[in-house]
Amino acid sequence: MNPTKEENIAPKMNDDSPFGKLTEDLLIEIFIRIPITNWEQISCVRKQWSNLFRGECLWLAALNRAYPLASNTKSWIGPIRQGLSKRRYVALYISRNILGVDTDIDEMLGHIYLFLKDQLQLSTMPASGVLHGTLIDQLIVCGKSKEEADELATKIWLALLDNVEDTKHTFTVLKSIAQEYDGFLPYPYSRPIKVQWKVFEKLFVDFRDLLDHSEYCDLIGIAKKKFQTIPYVWLGY
Repeated sequence: MNPTKEENIAPKMNDDSPFGKLTEDLLIEIFIRIPITNWEQISCVRKQWSNLFRGECLWLAALNRAYPLASNTKSWIGPIRQGLSKRRYVALYISRNILGVDTDIDEMLGHIYLFLKDQLQLSTMPASGVLHGTLIDQLIVCGKSKEEADELATKIWLALLDNVEDTKHTFTVLKSIAQEYDGFLPYPYSRPIKVQWKVFEKLFVDFRDLLDHSEYCDLIGIAKKKFQTIPYVWLGY
């Protein structure tokens, strides 16, 4: 066995160990007190534990422990709906730790982030303008003004773009967004200029090595039409 891989595999536990005799309820109470960063490794120890992490009971217990007020959250209307306990836990974690919000709709913002992330990971994703419109619709239908919806949707886009993985798929997605025709959409459905700037910034800085000369010339031409000034670091192939 490859020694590098062996180091990353959690040690297996035989059925005679004390942990093998614990009930699932006790195991759940133990696991939800362990930092979430260790959960993936723990789930590899035993098949029973792996099944617990795929089930609803553990995530419901974790949700109630980490976010006790989540049980008071009412489901909302709109195109982006509330998920099961695991999805809700992740949404709340994103809201607090990535988006840095703690409001009456903080869980919904986490779900919007996850929705957008899932869409960007599709092999054929919808146009970013359509996705932005979906975000705006969700926020407005839940009582936000146009200005508030625009501000929150922009915040979610920027947070996601700051946290995307540097992969070939991400490069392809960003390039597609940059080349997308804006059209003439009313505020706040037009794509925020801050989001468009972030897309070009990542392409010209983080993914510069993946751009061939033709792609660079095409993108820098689009950028010059969109923005009044271009940072020096973007220039030069």
